[in-house]
Amino acid sequence: MPKRRQTPDRPRDVMQLAKRIGEIATGQVEDTAPEPVSEAAKRRGKARAKSLTKPERHKIAKKAAAARWGKKG
Repeated sequence: MPKRRQTPDRPRDVMQLAKRIGEIATGQVEDTAPEPVSEAAKRRGKARAKSLTKPERHKIAKKAAAARWGKKG
């Protein structure tokens, strides 16, 4: 499965973020916002979700929760 599109790196520090926003506003740096998801991609996702059985959905959800919370297994 392909990796998800990454959002542009934005600083977490408030002052660095303010500086970055100022640079974007003045045109010193290009803002690289992620592209919106296409309609075709939305349809494919819905079609895939419809075709999955309950055990398959459960397995995928369990894997996602483990990744989200950093648990193994």
